[in-house]
Amino acid sequence: MPRIVKRDGSREPFNEDKLRHGLQKALEKRPVSIEEIDSSLNRITHRLRSTGERELPSIRVGEEVMSELRKIDHVAYVRFASVYLDFQDISEFQDEIQKLTGDGD
Repeated sequence: MPRIVKRDGSREPFNEDKLRHGLQKALEKRPVSIEEIDSSLNRITHRLRSTGERELPSIRVGEEVMSELRKIDHVAYVRFASVYLDFQDISEFQDEIQKLTGDGD
């Protein structure tokens, strides 16, 4: 797996447990099975590995997580996006929800 370059420029080894925890936290109390979470985790790690890059920016990992969550559970997607994209007010939530429902295209 490539090393992850964080926003502050520091580098760390890819941590699958950290990725799993992030997915599980977003999906907490949502009707998504462990098998679906594992499948999403496998798809994310496969896409990251298949880049062939030695290092990837952490934003790439976040984008992959958002992409998976958007497919499997919209509530979890908005939860994750609100933290990852650092929403500051309700209008940012509304904008993201409009994108999900197709009204924001």
